[in-house]
Order: sequence, then C-alpha cells, then structure tokens
Amino acid sequence: MKKINVADITLKKISEDRAVSLLFREKSAIANCADRLGADRIELPAVKNIREDSIVYKTIAKNVQNAALVIPVGFSAEAVAGAWECIKDAKKPCLQVELPVSTIQMEYAYHVKQAKMLEKIGEMVSAAKELCGDVEFSALDATRADEDFLLAAIKEAEAKGACAVTVCDNAGVSTPEQIAKLVAKVKEVLNVPVYVQVSDRINMAVAAAFSAITSGADGIKCAMVGKDILLTGEISDAISACGAQIGAEIKLNSTNIHSSIDDMVSNISHDPNEAEKTVSERKKILFELDATATQVSEAAAVLGYELSDIDVGNVHKALLQVCEKKGAVGAKEFEALIASYAMQAPSTYHFENYTTTSSNIASSMTQIVLKRNGDVICGVSAGDGPIDSAFRAIEQCVGHHYELDDYQVQSVTEGKEALGSALVRLRYNGKLYSGNGTSTDIIAASIRAYINALNKIVFEEA
Repeated sequence: MKKINVADITLKKISEDRAVSLLFREKSAIANCADRLGADRIELPAVKNIREDSIVYKTIAKNVQNAALVIPVGFSAEAVAGAWECIKDAKKPCLQVELPVSTIQMEYAYHVKQAKMLEKIGEMVSAAKELCGDVEFSALDATRADEDFLLAAIKEAEAKGACAVTVCDNAGVSTPEQIAKLVAKVKEVLNVPVYVQVSDRINMAVAAAFSAITSGADGIKCAMVGKDILLTGEISDAISACGAQIGAEIKLNSTNIHSSIDDMVSNISHDPNEAEKTVSERKKILFELDATATQVSEAAAVLGYELSDIDVGNVHKALLQVCEKKGAVGAKEFEALIASYAMQAPSTYHFENYTTTSSNIASSMTQIVLKRNGDVICGVSAGDGPIDSAFRAIEQCVGHHYELDDYQVQSVTEGKEALGSALVRLRYNGKLYSGNGTSTDIIAASIRAYINALNKIVFEEA
C-alpha cells in the first residue's frame, strides 16, 4: 500500500480565519498535538512580526520531534532569510515558496504578469534552496490557473531545486473529477512528490482527496479544525475505512485522533460566555477581616494563580493587615497583594536605567539597561508607546518573548508627585506570574513590575 504523507496546516488555517491571534501556548499546543498524532509535516503561518514570531517559531522548532517544520518565505530575499532564522534549529526544516499561478491572483494580489511571476518563482525557490535543503513550492489557486502556465511554473520550481510541489484549490469550487485530472497532469511533468490542498467549500473535501490520491498524489494537506478545509479526523476515518480500496494508507494515530483534537480545541477556544463568567467571578472577590487562608487560595485560583501553601500564608497575612486599615479588599487590590507577597524570587535581572522617546507622530523608542550576574545587558526597541517599547526592549535583553496577560496602573498617592503602582501579569508554560512596581515615574514602575514578574519565571525555571 502506498503511504500518503500528511501535512498539518492547522496553525496556518486558524491564522487566516481568526481576527484575534493565538496565544503563545496555544500555538505550541497545536504544533505538539499535530506532531504526536503523526503528521509528516507541520506548516506555520507566514511571518508577520519577525521579532515576535521568531521567538514563538524557534520554540516550536525545538519542541517538534518527528515532523518536518514548514514555513512560508514571503516575496523577497530578506523575507526568506527571516523565515529561515525562525526554523533553522528544527530537526527537519523546510522553506515553502507560496505564490499564485492564476491570472486573477497574480494581477490583482501581486500586480504581475505570467512572465514576471515565472521569474519570481525561480528566484524565490533558488534563494530558499541556498539556505535549506528541503524546499517546497506551493501553487496557490492552481485550479483556476491557465494549465500551460501552471505546468511551466511547477517545472521551473523543480528545476530550481524544489523537493515537493503542492497544487491548491483556493477557490473551492472544483469537483473531485477536476482535482483528479489536474493532479494527473502535474504528476506527468514532475519527478518530485506532489501534495494537494483541497477545499470543503462544496462539502466534497474527502472525495476530492480520494480522487487526488487515485491520480497519484503523494500527500494531502489537512487541518484539525477550520471551515472549508479537509479535516484531519475526517480523512483519517475515511482512509481507515476505505484506504485498502485505493491502495493507500496514512500513518496518523487514528486511535487517539479525535480525543487529542478535542483536547487541543478545548485549550484554544475562547467562548465569550466563559469570559463573561470569569469577569463575574472576579467581581465577587471581596475580602474582609474574617477572610480565611482557604478563601485566599480559592480566589487566587479564580484569577488564574497557582499558589503554594507558603504563598497563601504570606498573601493571607498581608491581606488581613490591609483589611485592618481599610475594611475590605477587592479583586484588583488582592491581585496586587499576590504580586507583592507571593512567589518571591531573587533579583536575577536588576533594573539599572532606561531612556525613551515618544511622540504622537512616530513610534516610541526605548533603551533598557539591566544587570545579570554583574554583566550589563542593553536592549533597544521600538513600540506603540513608551510602555510597549520598554517591554519589547526587556525581551530583547533576555532573548525571550513572554505573553503579557494583563497590565494595570493606578495612583497610590495624590498630587503632582503621586506615587504610581503598576501590575504586570506574564504567562509562561500555562502559569501566571505577576510583578508589582512603584515609582513617581509610571514608566519606571511598569519596567520594575515586568522585571519582578520575569525574575519569578527565571527562578522557577532554575
């Protein structure tokens, strides 16, 4: 039986479909799930923000153990180099050249004619091949392309070093018979594996995939979740039931596939009703002088913190002291107490100074100077405002991106020289770490709060 390779495009599909981007841990969870299920290739979304995406993708590259990790390279030599930096440490890196081959997409999306696009395909595949031995060419909107140009494009890609070619039905209106004919013609002119990416827009994705396989396709692209796409669970079930009839098999873990996907989906779904429930629970948090340590632990869990018995004791003691002075403590003040008294850690990173420039007509630029073990570390970054650029500069110093779960500022005292307090919540490996900082300079307070949370992460890792 012929083994059909499976390329998982869940991350790419969700990136296209969702208005809100996935969290760091969600992206990692999806890639890990696809790897455990036995996908031969895992495709990442194209790089949008090289600084942030590179950190996420480098982490995924280290975690993926079995599958090849595929990343689109964009439309320029600089983009190719940036994409390669993101996955070069993967066990099986692959650079993917994605370009349209239909007239409508070439002219309206890229503003080029056939001759120029053919030249660009050769140029991009060559640039990718110089960096990576495994290069894929993905012919976007292939089902609406002029047949002669499509064949010329894929032959050019192979000639320049492409190790695999994908034909895509982006329009989603091709019948299984049309997919089969297209794949057969592509297979006639190529000596490299051919993948097919079908659509479920007309509810025929599984049938189209079967037709492509019977016409010689070497691989299929599917996603664990998403609309108008071949679903991993469905094609796995279909191949398990009828694969022998077409002499094909896939190596996915069909036993655990549905439960694994369900678990993965439950970790990335964001139900507005659940969010409202969480907000409602936060509003219920109100402590008075008779508050118990058990209530402190339960309230911390509602806010997302996992406190040790020692941390619960420290927060409880501080809480009662505040209650003696002002009678009651709400959710915001309680969280500030957690930041100040729970999970205390030594100062691995010590804040030295910062310099920032900001205006309403240009991006802010901040320079941060930290010390670690006597060594001076400097980071410089631009951002949307001084706080954003400061946090980015800190990440540049430490070489890691942490998900900013929450950021709050409030005045502690009154008047022009009021003391400001900042609360920063960072999420790392699914856990929350909060830091608190105070200063008459709110930017400095925010930096101190971020570093306070950062030191807790570093201490727990060590």
